[in-house]
Amino acid sequence: MRVSLFITCMCDIFASNVGKDTVEILERVGCEVDFPEAQTCCGQPSYNSGYLENTKETMKHMMKAFRHSEYVVGPSGSCIAMLRDYENIFQGDPEWESEAKKLAAKSFELTQFLVEVLGIVDVGSNFTGRVTYHPSCHMTRLLGVKDAPRQLLEHVKGVELIQLPQGEDCCGFGGTFSVKNSVISGEMVQEKADHVGETEAEYLVGGDMACLMNIGGRLSREGRNVKVIHLAEILNHR
Repeated sequence: MRVSLFITCMCDIFASNVGKDTVEILERVGCEVDFPEAQTCCGQPSYNSGYLENTKETMKHMMKAFRHSEYVVGPSGSCIAMLRDYENIFQGDPEWESEAKKLAAKSFELTQFLVEVLGIVDVGSNFTGRVTYHPSCHMTRLLGVKDAPRQLLEHVKGVELIQLPQGEDCCGFGGTFSVKNSVISGEMVQEKADHVGETEAEYLVGGDMACLMNIGGRLSREGRNVKVIHLAEILNHR
């Protein structure tokens, strides 16, 4: 099975190790992984800011970049949800509707791909520690991925998985929301940090680096002894 890695901007710039872990996990379960170098941002920041027509050029570029991929897999529920939304954005476009549908149909978030496509819930990882999982908004609400991350975490030897109180509450990042509504965003991430503290977990885990960076920043500023890591880092730990 051939898989193209969609690295995403956040992982590429701030957490390249997550991309490395994603590739190693996929290869370990039998996939052949390639990396289309023409890929860029999925266009979500400008699209969410209202610049639809300008963003369409970026989206068309991404459709070209992954045109020949069998599957497109990325370590981000948010960015994969954006690729899937191309189908709606280009609905009725005589030139691009078909391309958008093809990309949407073959694009998957990492845990979604492992569980729903490959049928794998145990990737043979070992990780010792008390872990709580943050289900990011785009992963759960837009992409509909709720069970796969937990199923995989439950099969990691050594992990004590602790339920995060009010876990599905937004962390306050929301891309440009955190810039345009900084005071509200700050209160939201404060609430999230407090709930993480209630679990007494050693690790906060999630599937979207932007959310993890937002929560991790608040935890760090408050001096809370909680390490923030991406799901791929646990799933690739042996």
